[in-house]
Amino acid sequence: MKQSNQNVSNDTIYVGEKLVLPSTAQSASASDNVQVQPQQAQSSQQTTNQTQSTNSSTNSSSSSNSAKDWIASHESSGSYGASNGQYYGKYQISKASLNGDYSAANQERTADQYVQSRYGSWDNAKSFWQQNGWY
Repeated sequence: MKQSNQNVSNDTIYVGEKLVLPSTAQSASASDNVQVQPQQAQSSQQTTNQTQSTNSSTNSSSSSNSAKDWIASHESSGSYGASNGQYYGKYQISKASLNGDYSAANQERTADQYVQSRYGSWDNAKSFWQQNGWY
């Protein structure tokens, strides 16, 4: 009994580990056929946490991408070749900011840098755009 519990901290039990209670000497686990070493259990927990973090980031990223797409559709109908005086491209960035490189990759990079430095996120930029008609 003592040996079964020596790898379990006082307040943490990982998925797949068995809990042996001193008063009953019976074990409880999700599956009695599976035995997991603490390192494997921690790795499994880390993977779960990473997946949850990735899902959270993905949701946040999806929101930002949605705001970014919304701005692009309102600025240029999503066209990298759209031109309006001194503003150019999908996000209508000043030609001076693009430094003569009108490639899609440079427009994306420059727009991301501009939005991050001025608004902190595409969601904030969209909110500003909705209130002012520009960003």
